[in-house]
Amino acid sequence: MNKLFFRILVLLMSLSLIGIILVQVFWFNSSFKNNEEQFKYHVTQVIGNVADKLEQQEEYSFYDKYNRIKDSTGKIPKKEDLLEVLYVQRNTKTNKTIVYSNTLTSEDYDISGSLFNKKFSSERFKNFSSKRVTEIYNNNGIDNNSLGQSIIPDIRSEKSGSLDILNKVQQQIQYKDIASLTPIEGRITRDKLYKLLKKELGEYEVKTKFEFAIYSDGIPTKIKSDGFHSLDKEATYSIPVFTDNEGNSKYELSVTFPHKKKFLLSELLSITILSIVFTLIIIVAYTSALNQLLRQKHISEIKTDFINNMTHEFKTPIATINLALDAIKNPRIIEDKEKVYRYLQMIRDENKRMHAQVENVLRISKLEKRELDITKEPTVIHDIIDDAIEHVNLILEDKKGTVVKHYNAARTTCLINEVHFTNVLVNILENAIKYSPDIPEIEIFTENVKDMILIKVRDHGLGMSKIAQKRVFEKFYREHTGDLHNVKGHGLGLAYVKRIVEDHNGQVYVESEKGKGSTFIIKIPLIN
Repeated sequence: MNKLFFRILVLLMSLSLIGIILVQVFWFNSSFKNNEEQFKYHVTQVIGNVADKLEQQEEYSFYDKYNRIKDSTGKIPKKEDLLEVLYVQRNTKTNKTIVYSNTLTSEDYDISGSLFNKKFSSERFKNFSSKRVTEIYNNNGIDNNSLGQSIIPDIRSEKSGSLDILNKVQQQIQYKDIASLTPIEGRITRDKLYKLLKKELGEYEVKTKFEFAIYSDGIPTKIKSDGFHSLDKEATYSIPVFTDNEGNSKYELSVTFPHKKKFLLSELLSITILSIVFTLIIIVAYTSALNQLLRQKHISEIKTDFINNMTHEFKTPIATINLALDAIKNPRIIEDKEKVYRYLQMIRDENKRMHAQVENVLRISKLEKRELDITKEPTVIHDIIDDAIEHVNLILEDKKGTVVKHYNAARTTCLINEVHFTNVLVNILENAIKYSPDIPEIEIFTENVKDMILIKVRDHGLGMSKIAQKRVFEKFYREHTGDLHNVKGHGLGLAYVKRIVEDHNGQVYVESEKGKGSTFIIKIPLIN
């Protein structure tokens, strides 16, 4: 049930993390697309405004030139009546008559299109004006036959002036016809177009590098920026310019933005960095929580293994002691002193074995709490090795094993704690014996490396995997030995070894190959 709960919890945490990351990616893509749409809208507005301003400025320039020419002629314009409208309204009840007349007149200043463009001379420029007269007759008996007679009206008003609408339409039509015959280089300059674009882009906060060109029937003209080479369709925007009277245009303004994506991303930079930071915090928190869960699971498994191992370690000695006590109670055996002595020795040995297990656990506990007394004195390492070999000699003889010493170190005096360092070597030697399924063959080497002494303990036993080599010094860790069931222990010995060696400012590590044995290497500083 615990394993199932753990797996469900990890799955939910993983799905939550993936969901958060996917939401961040979706948000980023959406924001980028929104920025791109907004950028497109702003640029479209900009080039539309620029196209309008180009035409307005050209039109204004034309009108200004036209007015200057008109003023400079000094001629009195020729007037010509084009149209006269007469409107009469009579009220029979009041006998009041209203007569309205409107006379449309053209004024010719003798200005032809050839003054603007030699290719254009078919039309002359004219000004249009109107004269509007309103007359009211009261009780004068006026009728349709008397409209042309000189009857004095009771009320008369007269208005006259230029018809700006007609003038503008006439001039605009003629200006566009004339301008269409002018080359594009005569209508706009590169610098002027650049300034217009820059100003408009600045007003819309589009502050990124741009290139531009005016195309004529799909071919770039001389009106283009120096950096304008090829078009990136996704970053280029176009609009017709200088339309004619029919609404057609052979010119097209194209503006491209080489750093468009970089500009769009820069607008999202600050919020994206914050998003990435918070996402990383979530990932770190998730990883930490997952590690803690795995650690707790691992510790739980270790505790279970430790309890099982300790139970097994104590179960056999207790059973042996009970059997020995039951045997001693037997009247026939109690009379046999030799058998009684042998059974008592068995009880003593098993008691020592249990005591040793308890001591190992207590030693590790004290090491964790820094309560273990480690006083160091100058000691010859070879003497400590000999003493450790003596401790395991009985076990070695029982298995008919051998220890071969290769003392190659010339300098051997170190500052160590004799008791604990002896226990370190005993633990390593016991492991070498324990994990040798056949007759144990152990070699011990010493050598000097700079100001250090190396102690190597090599066996030809089971060896260990790469994973086991990394974890062999962890508390409670024991590698599975397959079909070899006589290897007992609780995984505390090598953890104790590592802590003691490190407290002596040394290092311990293992080199091993599965099926070919292991070599434990201890490196301890010498006394200068």
